[in-house]
Amino acid sequence: MTDKTLRLGTRRSRLAMAQSGQVAEAVSRVTGRPVELVEITTYGDVSREQLAQIGGTGVFVTALRDALLKGEVDFAVHSLKDLPTTQPEELVVAAVPAREDPRDVIVARDALKFTDLPSGARIGTGSPRRMAQLNAYARSHGLDIATVPIRGNVDTRIGYVRSGELDAVVLAAAGLNRIGRGDEVTDFLSVDTVLPAPGQGALAIECAAGNADLVAALAELDDPFTRVAVTAERSLLAALEAGCSAPVGALADLLADGQIVKEMRLRGVVGTTDGTRMVQLSTTGPVPETHDGAMALGRELAAEMLAQGAAGLMGERAH
Repeated sequence: MTDKTLRLGTRRSRLAMAQSGQVAEAVSRVTGRPVELVEITTYGDVSREQLAQIGGTGVFVTALRDALLKGEVDFAVHSLKDLPTTQPEELVVAAVPAREDPRDVIVARDALKFTDLPSGARIGTGSPRRMAQLNAYARSHGLDIATVPIRGNVDTRIGYVRSGELDAVVLAAAGLNRIGRGDEVTDFLSVDTVLPAPGQGALAIECAAGNADLVAALAELDDPFTRVAVTAERSLLAALEAGCSAPVGALADLLADGQIVKEMRLRGVVGTTDGTRMVQLSTTGPVPETHDGAMALGRELAAEMLAQGAAGLMGERAH
């Protein structure tokens, strides 16, 4: 490898820049090469439309992938939950580093917990997955909440709470932690209440499949347990034929006996956004030792969910 500067393609948001900066330092450490950030504006960053209307979270990825394919950048960093489940042949996810906290969190007025929110509380989120599960939880626990669709970056979303327009907003713990704002969280939503998006809290480092040296260097940042978990979660999403904006939650937990990881539990949920109908299932088995094994686990659970009527709960299915 030369000592030529590596170009890392990143979105311009504060969160993307923070994530990419952390990856840049790690890549520089393993390659001994300087890394520069190349800021790329994506359609998802400039459009004010609801995410589900403009093609789900894949809209954040296309411009970065185009830059990779044209050779304008050497590698790119994505939030894994934004990555479409179909992988272009010319590109490879060379590394999935160790995962941050996968949970969703609440930032509420007056430091309130979710269950302490007043009757009729207005909770902002742009995610049909979060809406479905929050409404289902509220319904089953006799809580009266209204979920309000919002978009925007972290500042914009938390601003709705600070201004009194909303009582609370739901965000990803990982994002707040990465920009150093974890102290603003007023409540962590247990994964038993709200399953995160498939791949939430994990990053994907993507580069050209033909660049063997770079693929090998980036692979040093890969965390095998994180990769097997997110592979199973994304396989479930793909097998449900659901796009990134569908109300699907999934989480693969590694179950350890002391220090030894023994099994993996994969949980999946899909529901209508009003929370009236939900299909939630889980499966536990040995930790998959191969990519294909992790994919099979996701497909098997998806098949069980479809057999219980999951397809009818997702609205428009991706094609």
